[in-house]
Amino acid sequence: MDNVHKLHPDHDQDRDATEDRPQDVAPGIVSEPSERVDATDTTAADAEVVEGEILTEEESAELDRRLASRGALVRRAVTTTQVVARASKTVATHDRTKTAGKVLLREGFTVVQGVESWAKRAWDASTMGVYRRQIKAAEAVGDREELKQWTDRKEAATDRRHKRLMDLPKLAWGVLKVTVAMTIGVPFLVLLIAILTKATGHGSFTSVWLGFFALIGFLIAAGAVIWSGVSIAAPFLVVLAAWREGKRRAEPPAWLVTTADAEWDAAIDETTIAKALEALRIPAITQYLKAGLKLQFITPARVDGRGTHAIVRLPAGVTAEKIARRRGDLATGLHRAAKEVWPTTGSEAGILDLWIADKGALAEGAGEYPLLAGGLVDVFKGVPAGKTLRGDALLALIMERNTMTGGMPGQGKSSAARAIMAGCALDPTAELRIWVPDTNFDFEVFKPRCANYIMGADDDSMKAIRDQLVNVHEEVQRRGELLIRYEQPAVTRELANAGVGLHPLICLLEEAHVAITDDTYGKEISKLLVEIVKLGRKRGIHMIVSTQAPTRDSMPRDVTRNCSNGIAFAVGDHVANDALLGQGAYAAGHRATELIPGTDKGTAVVKGFTGERSEILQWYYLDVAKGNDQVTPLIKRSLEAIAKLGRTIPDSKSVQIEARDLLSDLDEVLGDDPRPIADVPALLKRHAPSWTPYQSLTGKALRELLDREHGIKVPSTGNRYPLDPATVRDAIVRREQATADGDDSGDDAGTLAS
Repeated sequence: MDNVHKLHPDHDQDRDATEDRPQDVAPGIVSEPSERVDATDTTAADAEVVEGEILTEEESAELDRRLASRGALVRRAVTTTQVVARASKTVATHDRTKTAGKVLLREGFTVVQGVESWAKRAWDASTMGVYRRQIKAAEAVGDREELKQWTDRKEAATDRRHKRLMDLPKLAWGVLKVTVAMTIGVPFLVLLIAILTKATGHGSFTSVWLGFFALIGFLIAAGAVIWSGVSIAAPFLVVLAAWREGKRRAEPPAWLVTTADAEWDAAIDETTIAKALEALRIPAITQYLKAGLKLQFITPARVDGRGTHAIVRLPAGVTAEKIARRRGDLATGLHRAAKEVWPTTGSEAGILDLWIADKGALAEGAGEYPLLAGGLVDVFKGVPAGKTLRGDALLALIMERNTMTGGMPGQGKSSAARAIMAGCALDPTAELRIWVPDTNFDFEVFKPRCANYIMGADDDSMKAIRDQLVNVHEEVQRRGELLIRYEQPAVTRELANAGVGLHPLICLLEEAHVAITDDTYGKEISKLLVEIVKLGRKRGIHMIVSTQAPTRDSMPRDVTRNCSNGIAFAVGDHVANDALLGQGAYAAGHRATELIPGTDKGTAVVKGFTGERSEILQWYYLDVAKGNDQVTPLIKRSLEAIAKLGRTIPDSKSVQIEARDLLSDLDEVLGDDPRPIADVPALLKRHAPSWTPYQSLTGKALRELLDREHGIKVPSTGNRYPLDPATVRDAIVRREQATADGDDSGDDAGTLAS
C-alpha cells in the first residue's frame, strides 16, 4: 500500500497545538509541544484514540524518529531532575546537620558559661570582689561620697562574715548536742513506751521494739530510694541549672549562632550595656574599662514595662549627652533599632539614664481608644493620647498649656489632633473651635460639637479664620478681667462649672502653615497666634497648632517657644525636630528624625506630657472613614451629656453674664443682730449656692472686700469681728443716694459680675 493508516498517540495534543501555531508553519508538519513532557501520556493515548490521521511512510518514519528522540529527552529530563533533587536533598540534609551541630555546641557552651559564672560569683563572694571593684571605680572618678559608701559597706560585710565564722563552732556544738540527745533520747522514749504498754496489758514489750526497728528499717529504705533518685537526677539538674545560669549571665559567640536563630536576641543586662558603651570607642570609657574597673550601675538593669531600664554613672569626662548623640551606634551594640534605645541625662551630667525597648515593641501599637465604649473626660486632668513604649497609658495635658503637632505628611499629626479634640469633646464644659485652611474630611465629623467650624483655602475662609482669631484674642482680654474680678490667677474647675464664661476653650488650627503663609491674612494670623499662645493658657484657652512645616518661615518662633506640649512625628531634619521638641532637643538625643516614615506611622516623640524631657508615644487612632466612623458616636455621647446638664453647646458668645449685689445679699442673710464675720460666708453660700465667688470666700477676704470696695470697716471686738447689719444697710442707702445724684460709681463698686 502506498499509504498507511498511522495512529498518532499524541494526536489530540498536537492537533490543538497545530491550531495555535503560526501561519508560516508548513501544512503536514506536526509541531512538537513546547510544554509538558510526561512519560505516562503515551499509555493514556493508546488506551483511548480519539481521532486518526493518514501519514505517508516518510512522515511516519520522521514521526517515529521524533518520538524516539523525545523519549530520550524525557528520560534525560527525568534523570537530571532526580539527580538535582538528590543533590538538593543531600545539601539540605548537610545544612540541617551543620545547624543541629551548632545548636548542640551552643547549648553545651552555655552550660560551660554557667559553670564559669558560678565560679566567678563564688570567687567574688569569697574575696569581696564586688565591693573592691566599686571602691576602685569610685576612686577612679574621684567620687568621695561614693567611695566612703562602698568602703563602709565592705567593712560591714567583713564584720558580718567574721561574726559568722566565729559562730561556726557554736553551731557545730549545737548540732552535736542535738544529735547525741536524739541518739540517746529516742531509744529511751521507746523503752518507756514499751514498759508502759507491758504494764497496762495493751501489748507486749517485744512488739513495741519490733515496731520501732521496723520504722527505722522503713526510713532507711525510703532514704536509700530517695538518695538513689537524687544521685541519678542530680547531674541532670546541675547541668540544667548551669544552662539556665549561662542563659542569664552570658551569650554564645557569634560563630555558634545559626541562620535558623532568626529571633536570637542578646539579654540586656549590665554586661551587655557595658560592652555596648565600650564599643563606642570613647577614650575615657576605653581607658576606664582597660584598667579593670567596672561601670557603676546606680540602678541595675531591670525589666521596666516593655523594655529594660538602667542608670549608669559614666567615667569622668564623659557626659550622658555625648552618649545620646551616638544613639544609633549604641543601639547596634545592644542589638536594637535606634528608635528602641533612649539614652538621656540623669540627675547629673555624668549619669546616663538608659531605657531599651524589647525587640518589636513598636509593632504592638497603642491599641483601641479607651473611651469608645463609654465615659466622659475632665480636661483639667488631661485627655487620652496613647501609650508609651513601656506600655503605660498617657494623658495629653490641656489646661494652662498649648500644643504643637507636626511631622511629614501621612505620619499621624492630624490623627493626634483628632484624638485630643475627641477627648476634649467628651468634657461637657469645653467649647471647641476647629479651623482647617484646606479642603479635607479629617475633622468634618466634629461640626455638630463645634461652636465654630471653618474649612476651605479660599479668601473667604482665610478671612473667617482671621476673624475667629480676633474673637479669641478679645476673649483672652475678657477672661483676664474676669479672673481679676474673681481674684484667681488661672481658670479652675469650679469656675469652669459655674457657667460664667470661663469654661475651657479648645481651638485647633489644622495645617497652620497654610494660613500663616497666606499672602493676604498670613501676617495678621501669625501675630494673633503669638498673642493667644502667650496669654491664653491661664485663661482656659488651649491652642493646638498642627503643621507639616514648623520652620522659621512657616511658623513664628514665639509660637513654637510657647507651646509647652510638643508632638513630633517623623521629621526630615534637626530644625523641624527642635521646633517641635524645644531648642537643643536633637543634640540631647530627643530625635524624631530617627522615626521611619511609614514604618513608624502613628508614633511620635512628645514633650510636656510627663516630667521626662521626652517620651516616645504611640497614639490612639480614631477612624473617620465612612463605614468605620469611630468619632461620631463620641460626639453623640458628648451632646447627650451636655443635654443632661440642661445646657447647649458651650459658646463664649452665648454666655450670659450673671450679676449679684453683695450688699443686698448681706442685707437678706444677716437679720437684725451682728454676726461674726467668719460665719457670714457660709450664709452667703447657702443663699446663692451656684454663685462661684461665694464658694471660696472666707471671713478675712469678706472683711477686706467690704473695707476696700464699700468703705465698711468691721471692728475687731474680742477678735470676733462682728458684722453689724445696720452698717450694711447704711451703705446701701448711701449708694442709692449717690445713684440718685447721678454718681453711679457706687453701683459699679457694689455689683459683682462675671
